[in-house]
Amino acid sequence: MQTFAVLLRRMNGEFNRIAQEFAQAQGLHLTDVQALIAILDAGWDGGDTPMTPGVLRSRLRLTSAAMTACLDRLERAGHVRRERSVSDRRVVHLHYAEPAKDVARAYFRPLAHSTEAARARFSDDELRVVLRFLDAMNDELHRLHHTAGPGEGTGRGTRAAP
Repeated sequence: MQTFAVLLRRMNGEFNRIAQEFAQAQGLHLTDVQALIAILDAGWDGGDTPMTPGVLRSRLRLTSAAMTACLDRLERAGHVRRERSVSDRRVVHLHYAEPAKDVARAYFRPLAHSTEAARARFSDDELRVVLRFLDAMNDELHRLHHTAGPGEGTGRGTRAAP
Protein backbone atom coordinates (compact mmCIF):
# COMPACT_ATOMS: atom_id res chain seq x y z
CA MET A 1 0.00 0.00 0.00
CA GLN A 2 2.89 2.39 0.57
CA THR A 3 3.91 1.97 -3.07
CA PHE A 4 0.35 2.87 -4.05
CA ALA A 5 0.48 6.10 -2.02
CA VAL A 6 3.91 7.00 -3.39
CA LEU A 7 2.78 6.48 -6.98
CA LEU A 8 -0.33 8.61 -6.45
CA ARG A 9 1.80 11.39 -4.92
CA ARG A 10 4.30 11.21 -7.78
CA MET A 11 1.53 11.42 -10.37
CA ASN A 12 -0.11 14.31 -8.52
CA GLY A 13 3.25 16.07 -8.34
CA GLU A 14 3.76 15.70 -12.08
CA PHE A 15 0.26 17.01 -12.83
CA ASN A 16 0.92 19.97 -10.52
CA ARG A 17 4.25 20.67 -12.26
CA ILE A 18 2.58 20.63 -15.68
CA ALA A 19 -0.22 22.92 -14.46
CA GLN A 20 2.31 25.33 -12.93
CA GLU A 21 4.32 25.44 -16.18
CA PHE A 22 1.13 26.15 -18.16
CA ALA A 23 0.21 28.91 -15.70
CA GLN A 24 3.64 30.51 -16.08
CA ALA A 25 3.56 30.20 -19.87
CA GLN A 26 0.18 31.94 -19.94
CA GLY A 27 1.00 34.59 -17.33
CA LEU A 28 -1.57 33.12 -14.95
CA HIS A 29 -1.66 32.09 -11.33
CA LEU A 30 -2.01 28.41 -10.43
CA THR A 31 -5.45 29.25 -8.97
CA ASP A 32 -6.41 30.58 -12.42
CA VAL A 33 -5.53 27.22 -13.97
CA GLN A 34 -7.58 25.43 -11.30
CA ALA A 35 -10.49 27.72 -12.19
CA LEU A 36 -10.06 26.96 -15.90
CA ILE A 37 -10.13 23.24 -15.20
CA ALA A 38 -13.32 23.57 -13.15
CA ILE A 39 -14.96 25.66 -15.88
CA LEU A 40 -13.90 23.19 -18.58
CA ASP A 41 -15.14 20.21 -16.57
CA ALA A 42 -18.52 21.76 -15.67
CA GLY A 43 -21.20 19.47 -17.01
CA TRP A 44 -18.76 16.84 -18.33
CA ASP A 45 -21.02 14.10 -17.01
CA GLY A 46 -23.81 14.94 -19.43
CA GLY A 47 -25.26 17.95 -17.68
CA ASP A 48 -25.26 21.15 -19.66
CA THR A 49 -25.16 23.58 -16.73
CA PRO A 50 -22.27 26.01 -17.11
CA MET A 51 -20.13 27.02 -14.14
CA THR A 52 -21.13 30.11 -12.18
CA PRO A 53 -18.82 32.41 -10.20
CA GLY A 54 -20.52 31.40 -6.94
CA VAL A 55 -20.09 27.68 -7.49
CA LEU A 56 -16.51 28.21 -8.64
CA ARG A 57 -15.75 30.40 -5.60
CA SER A 58 -17.08 27.67 -3.32
CA ARG A 59 -15.20 24.92 -5.13
CA LEU A 60 -11.88 26.79 -4.98
CA ARG A 61 -12.61 28.17 -1.51
CA LEU A 62 -11.85 31.75 -2.48
CA THR A 63 -13.22 35.00 -1.14
CA SER A 64 -15.56 36.95 -3.40
CA ALA A 65 -12.80 39.51 -4.04
CA ALA A 66 -10.24 36.82 -4.91
CA MET A 67 -12.74 35.11 -7.22
CA THR A 68 -13.48 38.38 -8.99
CA ALA A 69 -9.75 39.08 -9.44
CA CYS A 70 -9.20 35.56 -10.80
CA LEU A 71 -12.07 35.85 -13.30
CA ASP A 72 -10.94 39.34 -14.33
CA ARG A 73 -7.42 37.96 -15.09
CA LEU A 74 -8.85 35.02 -17.03
CA GLU A 75 -11.19 37.23 -19.01
CA ARG A 76 -8.46 39.81 -19.81
CA ALA A 77 -6.18 36.99 -20.98
CA GLY A 78 -8.95 35.66 -23.26
CA HIS A 79 -9.39 32.36 -21.44
CA VAL A 80 -12.96 32.78 -20.22
CA ARG A 81 -16.04 34.71 -21.13
CA ARG A 82 -18.87 35.66 -18.82
CA GLU A 83 -22.39 35.39 -20.12
CA ARG A 84 -25.62 36.42 -18.42
CA SER A 85 -28.30 33.75 -18.22
CA VAL A 86 -31.19 34.36 -20.60
CA SER A 87 -33.73 33.16 -18.03
CA ASP A 88 -32.30 35.08 -15.06
CA ARG A 89 -30.11 38.10 -15.85
CA ARG A 90 -28.68 38.03 -12.29
CA VAL A 91 -26.96 34.71 -13.03
CA VAL A 92 -23.58 34.76 -14.78
CA HIS A 93 -22.32 31.66 -16.60
CA LEU A 94 -18.62 31.10 -17.18
CA HIS A 95 -17.40 29.59 -20.43
CA TYR A 96 -13.94 28.53 -21.50
CA ALA A 97 -13.26 30.63 -24.62
CA GLU A 98 -12.69 28.59 -27.80
CA PRO A 99 -9.38 30.28 -28.77
CA ALA A 100 -8.06 29.55 -25.26
CA LYS A 101 -9.13 25.90 -25.61
CA ASP A 102 -6.95 25.72 -28.72
CA VAL A 103 -3.99 27.13 -26.75
CA ALA A 104 -4.55 24.58 -23.96
CA ARG A 105 -4.94 21.70 -26.44
CA ALA A 106 -1.65 22.60 -28.09
CA TYR A 107 0.14 22.93 -24.75
CA PHE A 108 -1.26 19.69 -23.30
CA ARG A 109 -0.98 17.61 -26.50
CA PRO A 110 2.19 15.83 -25.23
CA LEU A 111 0.32 14.91 -22.03
CA ALA A 112 -2.56 13.55 -24.11
CA HIS A 113 -0.13 11.45 -26.15
CA SER A 114 1.50 10.13 -22.97
CA THR A 115 -1.90 9.31 -21.52
CA GLU A 116 -2.84 7.43 -24.69
CA ALA A 117 0.48 5.52 -24.67
CA ALA A 118 -0.10 4.43 -21.06
CA ARG A 119 -3.77 3.59 -21.72
CA ALA A 120 -2.82 1.42 -24.70
CA ARG A 121 -0.89 -0.91 -22.36
CA PHE A 122 -4.12 -2.05 -20.69
CA SER A 123 -7.06 -4.14 -21.78
CA ASP A 124 -10.57 -2.70 -21.80
CA ASP A 125 -11.40 -4.73 -18.67
CA GLU A 126 -8.34 -3.35 -16.86
CA LEU A 127 -9.25 0.18 -17.91
CA ARG A 128 -12.77 -0.24 -16.54
CA VAL A 129 -11.22 -1.10 -13.14
CA VAL A 130 -8.91 1.93 -13.37
CA LEU A 131 -11.89 4.15 -14.21
CA ARG A 132 -13.85 2.76 -11.27
CA PHE A 133 -10.89 3.49 -8.99
CA LEU A 134 -10.44 7.03 -10.32
CA ASP A 135 -14.16 7.71 -9.97
CA ALA A 136 -14.18 6.37 -6.39
CA MET A 137 -11.02 8.34 -5.55
CA ASN A 138 -12.56 11.56 -6.89
CA ASP A 139 -15.72 10.88 -4.86
CA GLU A 140 -13.61 10.44 -1.72
CA LEU A 141 -11.59 13.58 -2.38
CA HIS A 142 -14.79 15.52 -3.02
CA ARG A 143 -16.25 14.23 0.25
CA LEU A 144 -13.05 15.10 2.09
CA HIS A 145 -13.03 18.59 0.58
CA HIS A 146 -16.58 19.21 1.77
CA THR A 147 -16.04 17.91 5.32
CA ALA A 148 -12.89 19.93 6.06
CA GLY A 149 -13.45 23.61 6.69
CA PRO A 150 -11.39 26.37 5.07
CA GLY A 151 -7.90 26.45 6.54
CA GLU A 152 -8.23 22.94 7.95
CA GLY A 153 -6.14 20.04 6.79
CA THR A 154 -7.84 17.20 5.03
CA GLY A 155 -6.98 14.71 7.72
CA ARG A 156 -9.25 16.14 10.43
CA GLY A 157 -6.60 15.40 13.01
CA THR A 158 -5.78 11.94 11.72
CA ARG A 159 -2.36 10.90 10.57
CA ALA A 160 -2.01 10.90 6.78
CA ALA A 161 -0.93 7.73 5.01
CA PRO A 162 2.80 7.65 4.29
